[in-house]
Amino acid sequence: MDSIRDISTSTTRGGIVIHFTGDTAVEYSLSRNPTSLVERLQKLSSIANAIRKSSIRGIRDVVVSPERVTVVYNPLLIDCLATFEARVHAALTQPQSPPSSGRLHDVPVQYGGDSGPDFDAVCRFHAINSKTLIQLHTEPEYVVTAIGFVPGFPYLEGLPKTLETPRLPTPRRRVPAGSVAIGGSQTGVYPFETPGGWHLIGRTDATFFDSIHSPPALLQPGDRVRFHEINHVETAPNHATTAAPKGTTPKYMTILEPGLMTTVQDLGRRGFRSSGIPSSGAADRVSAILANSILGNPENAAVLEYTLLGPTVQFKTDCFIAIAGATNNSLATLRPIRVRSGDTLHLGHVAKGCRGYLAVAGGICVPPVLNSCSTYMPAKLGGYGGRSLQTGDRLAIGEPLVTSFSTTWSLANDVVPLPTSPCTLRILPEGPVSSAHRAMTNTTMGVTAQSDRMGIRFHGALPPLPATSLSRAVLPGTIQLPPDGKPILLLCDAQTIGGYPVLGQVIAADLPRAAQLRPGDTVCFSETTLAEAHRLLRHQHNMLATIQQGINHTLGLAEKAE
Repeated sequence: MDSIRDISTSTTRGGIVIHFTGDTAVEYSLSRNPTSLVERLQKLSSIANAIRKSSIRGIRDVVVSPERVTVVYNPLLIDCLATFEARVHAALTQPQSPPSSGRLHDVPVQYGGDSGPDFDAVCRFHAINSKTLIQLHTEPEYVVTAIGFVPGFPYLEGLPKTLETPRLPTPRRRVPAGSVAIGGSQTGVYPFETPGGWHLIGRTDATFFDSIHSPPALLQPGDRVRFHEINHVETAPNHATTAAPKGTTPKYMTILEPGLMTTVQDLGRRGFRSSGIPSSGAADRVSAILANSILGNPENAAVLEYTLLGPTVQFKTDCFIAIAGATNNSLATLRPIRVRSGDTLHLGHVAKGCRGYLAVAGGICVPPVLNSCSTYMPAKLGGYGGRSLQTGDRLAIGEPLVTSFSTTWSLANDVVPLPTSPCTLRILPEGPVSSAHRAMTNTTMGVTAQSDRMGIRFHGALPPLPATSLSRAVLPGTIQLPPDGKPILLLCDAQTIGGYPVLGQVIAADLPRAAQLRPGDTVCFSETTLAEAHRLLRHQHNMLATIQQGINHTLGLAEKAE
């Protein structure tokens, strides 16, 4: 695979700046930004639409943010990056439809009181009365610059300068669904109950996200929004998009103890980042693929993912299972295990690594949402009711492709080694070299207990980077640097748009290893090149393909395929 240029450089073609960021994304921005925000978003949206319509092989997602269009691609499906770039550029030179001025949406808001707990504080901060605040907030016609943070969340520009309000010093742990808020120079609406650091001034019962719609987000970049005051809104909207499965097939298993953060996951969703929906899926996709492969399942079959403490499961049918990822001192991993109806499996505390995967021959059956069975809890999306598993949950088991297994074999324990401490993660730096970059690659940093599927938080304090005024698309592997100097490595459930400065990107081949880091582990970052990052990802892919071929031969699947 070709490497076009060093990762830190950019080229310009036909007024469009092309910049490769990390090893799975490329950004397109305007060499000359129009003075009008609306005109800029129209041009960026036209770029995004042209790329989407091109159907170029390897493109996974196209995301518009205030200053750029980010194209997420799969390096394994692209033979030559130079050819890929040329095809995208050719798509951009085709005649385009006149840019749309975006749709206008009217949003009702009940201001103040229980609906806006920060309303009075914002009035005091600006030395205005409640009538003035409402008048200032409802007068503008806001422009949607991006969708992100959580699915359907709109970043709205156009807030009067007299209402610009610094974010809360400590974010709330719970922001009610439908909350209308001010953060800095922007306003927005929280579609789901979620943590958040913006000032809450009101609430709406308008629905900003619905997984059965296409696209699922109500608003798109370039759309316009007007707020108007009403005296009453219904109870905060329940935007749970996934109900718990009703009933079970004759083959199922029951959760007796849920463990920690035990969820149903597959390999994630593709094509919905423009609506603010992250990929989700197994944090350590290599271990999930291996667990499924051992049982002859499709690699994308749904599995259970647990963190540090596994669940206790009772099986209500004879079946075969496999465990991969984090290890347990008393249970065998990376091999088929026979269980009988009535057997209870106690996974317990993991001894090494962070996340374990339990696969069942036939896969776990839950209804797919947006083309995936993976759970994304902030939006209550997918999996089992969009949540982590609880005591008493029943999970249906599908029909296996293989019904008879030898249990005398296993994969070598070091086929996918778990990280040792310190663990080296390879990165592609972003932006000009700074003291923060130099410190990051010369400092060993510890993993904190505040880490989860959204991201890994590190101890330490790096020199600050210049603050960014506009948000941009982020991906699993993006390393953000908040003002406190403590880096955050984003993982599979991270937001699609972020406002913190970016230090670089952990390469895709190292993300499964990063997902196995546990609190107290230490990490070293080492710079690499785009060409090497793609080589390592292809090597990982080929390694998995070789293992799957050997397993299929053992299971007799190779003969059936012939």
